[in-house]
Amino acid sequence: GLVVVDEEHELSYKQFDPSPRYHARDSAIVLAGIHHAKVLLGSATPSVESSYNCLSGKYGLVKLIERFGKVELPEIVTVDLKIAHKKKQVKGGFTRALIKEMDKTLAMDKQIILFQNQRGYAPVMECLNCGHTPHCNQCDVTLTYHQYTDQLKCHYCGYQIKVPEKCHACGLQNLSSKGVGTQQIQEQVLALFPEVNVARMDWDTTRGKWAFDKLIHSFATKEVKVLVGTQMIVKGLDFQNVHLVGVLNADHLMNFPDFRAHERTYQMLSQVAGRAGRKELRGKVLIQTYQPNHPIINEVIEGNYDKMFKQQLK
Repeated sequence: GLVVVDEEHELSYKQFDPSPRYHARDSAIVLAGIHHAKVLLGSATPSVESSYNCLSGKYGLVKLIERFGKVELPEIVTVDLKIAHKKKQVKGGFTRALIKEMDKTLAMDKQIILFQNQRGYAPVMECLNCGHTPHCNQCDVTLTYHQYTDQLKCHYCGYQIKVPEKCHACGLQNLSSKGVGTQQIQEQVLALFPEVNVARMDWDTTRGKWAFDKLIHSFATKEVKVLVGTQMIVKGLDFQNVHLVGVLNADHLMNFPDFRAHERTYQMLSQVAGRAGRKELRGKVLIQTYQPNHPIINEVIEGNYDKMFKQQLK
């Protein structure tokens, strides 16, 4: 009689490999229609199509306008990476402002979540001589460097090669890794705060049978102080002691070649911001970006879903 689809905007409801390629939310609605059942779609950041269905009267709409326990929404602050780089205030993937906030949070005995939507060690391996980057021979995307296995891997089909000693194009031994993945962020946090327990949550660390549960448990019991992760950590997790959320680079999300990129950025940043300060103390969110005045970033700060919705509909 009832189907509840929680976090209905979630990208992982879309099955893209192998076929049949269906959307679990839409399938649930069709199934409920066949059985004359009710469907409840839940989300703090609904997908544009669901909101449009509410607007056109196809769906009913119920709004929750305050957080559980009347907790205040977190304070969201942007850090301009352009200015930080000019002033030489960047260390690895971290600006001085973020390091300062992390220091404060750890001194209060609170926990931190760091969000970097790129697993592996570094996204790109590049030849400094000719600019060539190794690509996957099946998917035509750049291969990601994984330090632990010393391999270049494709995150789409799983194709992997050993890290080449010399450039495939010009034959010179002048290869360098560009960009920052979760492995590298974890390493940098350990270098900045050697006495702090740091864990990483991404597809590589949660493949084992109970790996995901163990990670969540160690963070919930405050064994781990800093959790570095990809979009896995955005998914409605309820940690009572998280005070600070750091987004290391919001531009990767906004510049993704997909017509939904801005909608997804809004959803992801709002959801990750929602992990901060879920108990009595107001949380803080720091977003590092090269485009602090981007409309999507401003809409996240204002929590203005309607503005984002109207702009995306256009």
